[in-house]
Amino acid sequence: MLKNYLTVALRNLWKRRGFSLINILGLSVGLTACFLIFLYVRFEYSYDGFHDKANRIYRVVADIKTPTETVHANGPAWPAGRVLQREFPEIESAVRTATVSFLFRKGDIKFQEENSLLADPDFFRVFDFPLLKGDPKTCLNEPFSVVFSETAAKKYFGNTDPIGQTILLAQKAWPVKVTGIMKDLPGNSVISGTVVVSMSTETMHLNQGLEDTWQWFTYHPICYLLLKPHVNPQNLETRFPPLIAKMENEEMRKQQMASTLSLEPLKDIYLHSTRDGSKFGNARNVYLFSCIAAIILLIACINFVNLTTARSVERAREVGVRKVMGALKPQLAAQFAGESVLLCLFAFLLSLLASQLLLPEFNRLSGKTISLGIFEHPADLGILLAAAILIGLLAGIYPALVLAAFRPSAVLKGRFTTGSRGTTLRKALVLVQFSLSIGFIIASIIVYEQLNYMRNQDLGFNKEQIMVIDTEGDPHRLAFQQALNNVSGVRSTSMASNVPGTEQPVVNCQIENAKGDMQVANLDSYFADWDYVGQFGIRIVAGRSFSRDFQTDTTQAMLINESAARMFGYHSPAQAVGRRFSQFGRDGRIIGVMKDFHFRSLQQQIQPLTLRIEPQACYLVSVKVATNNLPTTMAAIEKTWKQVVPYRPLLYYFLDEYFDNQYRADERFGRLFLYFTILAICISCMGLVGLSAYSTVQRTKEVAVRKVMGASVAGIVRLLSRDFLRLVIISFAVASPVTWWIMQRWLTDFAYRISVSWIEFLVAGLLAILIAALTISGHAIRAALANPAEALRTE
Repeated sequence: MLKNYLTVALRNLWKRRGFSLINILGLSVGLTACFLIFLYVRFEYSYDGFHDKANRIYRVVADIKTPTETVHANGPAWPAGRVLQREFPEIESAVRTATVSFLFRKGDIKFQEENSLLADPDFFRVFDFPLLKGDPKTCLNEPFSVVFSETAAKKYFGNTDPIGQTILLAQKAWPVKVTGIMKDLPGNSVISGTVVVSMSTETMHLNQGLEDTWQWFTYHPICYLLLKPHVNPQNLETRFPPLIAKMENEEMRKQQMASTLSLEPLKDIYLHSTRDGSKFGNARNVYLFSCIAAIILLIACINFVNLTTARSVERAREVGVRKVMGALKPQLAAQFAGESVLLCLFAFLLSLLASQLLLPEFNRLSGKTISLGIFEHPADLGILLAAAILIGLLAGIYPALVLAAFRPSAVLKGRFTTGSRGTTLRKALVLVQFSLSIGFIIASIIVYEQLNYMRNQDLGFNKEQIMVIDTEGDPHRLAFQQALNNVSGVRSTSMASNVPGTEQPVVNCQIENAKGDMQVANLDSYFADWDYVGQFGIRIVAGRSFSRDFQTDTTQAMLINESAARMFGYHSPAQAVGRRFSQFGRDGRIIGVMKDFHFRSLQQQIQPLTLRIEPQACYLVSVKVATNNLPTTMAAIEKTWKQVVPYRPLLYYFLDEYFDNQYRADERFGRLFLYFTILAICISCMGLVGLSAYSTVQRTKEVAVRKVMGASVAGIVRLLSRDFLRLVIISFAVASPVTWWIMQRWLTDFAYRISVSWIEFLVAGLLAILIAALTISGHAIRAALANPAEALRTE
C-alpha cells in the first residue's frame, strides 16, 4: 500500500512538475529563512549560557544618586567586590574585570592590545574560558602575570611555547611573565579580551590606591559574584545598603553622592541590561526577528495550501475513478496528505542546501558568526525536519479533505466544485498573506527612512576629513602634535580627551544654578585644548569660546552646552554665562554656552556636557587633513609618528567612519528586514499565482462564452483580476493600523526619529497593488487570448 502511495505521489508530482517546483521552492524559501533566523535568535539568547555556573553568576551594578540625577553604572567602586565577599558568606567568589588598552613589546614586535582585560585571580575558576596551557588556579595570582589568547600568543611568540617567557608592558617596559594560554574568547560572551592581565598589576603597581577608593569615578571595574548554591540573590541584595553606607567615605557625602548596589543575572546582561556601557544586544529586534520567522513560515504554509488546492481541479476525475473503484475517503485523504509531506521533505532537503550556501552571507549581514555551519548543532536539523513534516501534515489536511470529499457522480459528469466555503477560505488565506506582506512593505519603508534620517541628520559639528590618533597618553604626545603642524596636507590639529562618538567620562561637578546655589551633578565632560571648538565647528550661542588672549582660561574657564544650561534652570544660554563652577579642585566661571551637538548616537538624547582646557587629560590628537593627496599625507603623518614615538604603533581612525559605526547594527537590521520582506512578498506572489491559476481554470468556459459574445481582452483581464485586487485593497486596510502601531513601538528606541505619515502607507499600498497586478496578469491575459473553441469543445 505504501509503495503504491509513493509511486502515485511521485508520478503526480512529476506530471505536474511546474506546480510541484513552485510548491517546493515556496516551502524551501520559508524553511530556509526560518532556519537562519532560528540560528540567529538562538545565538543571541546563548550569551554566557555556556558557563557551568552561569545560573549562579551575577553582576554587581550601582545606582549613584546625586541631588540632580541617578547614574546607572554597570559596576561598583573598586573595593566593593572584595568587601562583599568578605562580609557575606553566601558569596563563593568575587571577580572584577576592567577593559584597558596595553602596549606589549617583544623585540621589534609591538602591538597596542586595545581589548586587554584586567582580572582577579579567580577569573578562570568562575568563568569557563578554557586554558590550553597554565594553571587556572594560580595563573593570575601574582602581579605582572599575563594570559594570552591563542591568536595574540602567535603574534608575539609564533610557534614557540610562551609559558614562562617575559614580554614588556607599556612604554615603561615593565617585564610581565606569561603564565597561561587560553582559547580565543567566544563571540557569545559579554566578556571579551585578547589578553588577560592580573588585577594586582593595576591595583598594586600601575594605579596604586584603587583598593581603598570608595568614591565613584568613571574608571571602575565590572564586578561578578559567584553565589553559593540555593542562595536567593534578592534576599542578599537587601543586606547591601548598611554595608555600603558604612564603607563610603566623607568625600562621597561631601559631594552629596550615595550608591546602591544590586545584582543582575549574567545571562540577562547582553539582551536585557540597560546599564551605561553594557547595552550589547537588542531584545526588541530579537523578538521582531522571531515574529518575522513565524510570519514567513505562515505565509509559506498558506502558499502551499493555495497551490495544492489549485491543483485539485486537475485531479478531480482521478478522485472520482478511485472512489468508483472502491477507495475509501480516509485512504484518499492519506494519499494526498502523504504527497503533501513528500513535497515538504523535498523542500527540507533544498532548504538544507540553501541554508549551508547562504550561512556565510547571513553571518556577514548579521555582523557576527552565529554559526560555522548547519551541521554544527545536529539537533537543529532534527528540529527543522520535524517542522517540515508537521508543516506538511497541517498544510496538507485541508487539500486532502477537499479532494477526498468530491462526489464521483458529479466529478465524472464534469460538474464539480470545491464549494463556496473552500473559495472563502482560499480568499481568506490570500488576505492574510497580503496583509502580512503589505505590513512588511510598510515597515521596510519606515525602517529605511529612519536609518536615512540618522545618516543625514545635522550633528551640530564637523566630522569630515578629521583623522583621530590615539596616543594612549604617551608623554611625547604634545611634541607629536607640534610636529604635525609642519606636515604638508595637515590643515589643523587639536588635542582632547574625547571626540564625538567616543565614550565620554561622567565627572562630578558643581555649577551655580539659576537660584544662585552650587548644585552637584554628574556630567559628561570633555577636556581639550584651545583649538578644539574651532576645529570641530562647534557653535557658541552665548558668551565666547576659549582664547589664548585670556591665560586664565587654562584653569578658570568652562564651556557648557545648552542642555547643561537647561539642567541648571537657565531659561536662556546667556543667563548661564559668568556663573561659577568647581571641578577637580578648579574653581572658575562659565565663559560660554555651546549649541547642542550630537556627541552620542542619535538613539540617545543630547546630554548635558562640560568642556574645559586640561592638557594632562588630552590623549587624542585630531588632525584635519586635505583630501587632494591623502596617501602622501598619511605617509608623512606615519613617518612623523615613528620619529617621535618609535616604540608605539600608530593607531588612528577617521571620525566620519567611526561615528557612523554607531549605526552599523541598525543598518544591518534594516538590510536583513528588507531581505526578509522581499522573501515574504515572493512567497505571497507564489500563492497569488496559485489562486489565479485555480480561478482561471474554474472560469475557462465562462471566459470562452464571454469572448464568443464579444467581450474584449481588456474586459476579460479586468474581470479575472478584479477579485484579487479587491483582496489586496482589503489587506492594505487590515495591515496599515497594525503595522503603524508596531513601528511606533520600534521607533521609541530612537531619541531622534521620523514622524510616520500617510505617504509611507500610500506608497506601500500602491506597490502592493502593482505587485499583485503583475503577478496575476499573466494568467488573466493568457485566458483572455485563448481560443474559445478549445474551451467549449468539451460541452
